[in-house]
Amino acid sequence: MAQIVFISDAHLGSGSDSLQRERELCRFLDSIKADCQMLFLLGDMFDFWFTYRYTVPRGHTRLLGKLAEMADSGTKLHFFIGNHDMWMFDYLEKEMGAVMHSDPEVMELCGKRFLIGHGDGQGHLDRNYDFLRRVFRSRLNQRLFAMLPASWTFPIANRWSDSNKEKHARQDTLHYLGDEREGIVRYCRERLKKEPLDYCVFGHRHTPLVMTLGSATYVNTGDWLYNRNYAVFDTDNHSLRLYDVQKGEITGC
Repeated sequence: MAQIVFISDAHLGSGSDSLQRERELCRFLDSIKADCQMLFLLGDMFDFWFTYRYTVPRGHTRLLGKLAEMADSGTKLHFFIGNHDMWMFDYLEKEMGAVMHSDPEVMELCGKRFLIGHGDGQGHLDRNYDFLRRVFRSRLNQRLFAMLPASWTFPIANRWSDSNKEKHARQDTLHYLGDEREGIVRYCRERLKKEPLDYCVFGHRHTPLVMTLGSATYVNTGDWLYNRNYAVFDTDNHSLRLYDVQKGEITGC
């Protein structure tokens, strides 16, 4: 059975259990690699990443090796950068042929139209973040950042990342907030007004969710940080389902 698998938000490098999460993720990838035709990594797989010209961030060797193994075996890899690993640049592309995406894209898979992305900044609900996103994505700022030694940049970035996650948890946002407060949902509704879609698949929110948006189905893949969620599109039956590694299927689509 050929499958297309979606997973997001492992935030490897964050927390004392990062290595354990990475091992669990690699065991999961081992379990699906025989049937996995395409693997979509929907951002924030790493809690922080910056691709220097000659320096590779320490750690994550198990996941990187597993992805390279899957790519060598014929699995097509797609990586949508998130707000934590937006500076991935072309590392995975050059090392294992992954297709890199910086923004949501519409792709036709097995005759179905998918809108796929990470999800940060969609809906424009937070103007402060919209500004920071532009700053972080500026080529000039990226070049300036690259001039700093990694011994400076990584501790700064890790502290900022940790404070962001703590704030996220304090605000108790790990549940569906309603249509008007869910930026990704608002963004998908606007896209549906302009073009037909069958599925909208995103990460970022750390909240596994399946819901109907007009003629399309919205799926949020949850995360691999607090939970162990993933979504699978069965290319034989043309069905998309959301799963938890421990609990099994969350709901059918």
